[in-house]
Amino acid sequence: MPDSSVSVIIPNYNHARFLPRCLEALLHQSLRPHEVIVVDDASTDDSLKVLAALAQTHPALRLHRNERNLGVNPTMNRGLELATGDYVFFSAADDEVKPGLLEQSLRLLQAHPQAGLCSSVCQWHDTATGLTWLFGAGMPPRPGYLSPAELVALGRRGKLAISGPNAVFKRSALVAAGAWRPELRWFSDWFGAYVVGFRHGICHCPDVLATFNLSPTSYYNTARSRGERREVITRILELLGTDRYADAAPLIAASGILGAFGWPVLRVVARPEHRRFLTALLVRRVARRTAEATARRCLPRWLAALGLRLFYRGTHAKNNAASG
Repeated sequence: MPDSSVSVIIPNYNHARFLPRCLEALLHQSLRPHEVIVVDDASTDDSLKVLAALAQTHPALRLHRNERNLGVNPTMNRGLELATGDYVFFSAADDEVKPGLLEQSLRLLQAHPQAGLCSSVCQWHDTATGLTWLFGAGMPPRPGYLSPAELVALGRRGKLAISGPNAVFKRSALVAAGAWRPELRWFSDWFGAYVVGFRHGICHCPDVLATFNLSPTSYYNTARSRGERREVITRILELLGTDRYADAAPLIAASGILGAFGWPVLRVVARPEHRRFLTALLVRRVARRTAEATARRCLPRWLAALGLRLFYRGTHAKNNAASG
């Protein structure tokens, strides 16, 4: 078993009801984390009381409290500053991790020290509709290392997926990428993961090692309009045009992965200053992403589940709500 050199970081805001389940799953991994850092973002519920009780029986648990509410990304960055492990894993309080996540990730990362992160297949669960699908099932079926060039090739075939909810990062690589940039809001994890991946390559594990619970109140769903999303996408492309990200930008463009943003990205890349990102591959990826999102929102649940199964190429998308 690899040495435990991973710091787990949990940003928390008013998730007291989820904390016991979340922390038990992380503190009882087959590979115990070096430390579990909970950064509480000035919660107003019973989070601090719950955490204090858990800390009495779990010495690896560390608690930091923001004096005022800072938001998700500054809170995660504070956890990163406090972390002492060589690797870091970020977990939302309402997500679920499987027992072998840290062990399998660390084993691969220590076998391939050039990699910037390790991710696996992630089960996404839409709590509003009951739809469940697997993100990353089109990735290679065997565990191992994927170089930046291999990531581009996977992207061009529409199979590239770096899963943020179960990604274990090399801490130094994430810091060098700028960590979680607050101005990128809900896309900060996307930016950090793909910059790290296209700089260093990644390790991939084909097992399902986490569940990401997507609820109407999730940070992922807080954008109020397409215009708001376009503003953040514009900032992403501006950053990719700077010297700091000049190594990753051409690979991100060549992979077509920007198509994951859907139609709003086309409005942005149509501008003269960003037109180098406008390719036929990007347009195809946008159309595919839009079809998936539209099916999930608009079709009857059984038909949406079928659409997800087709979109994710044979993954076992299913409609859990049908039996609920």
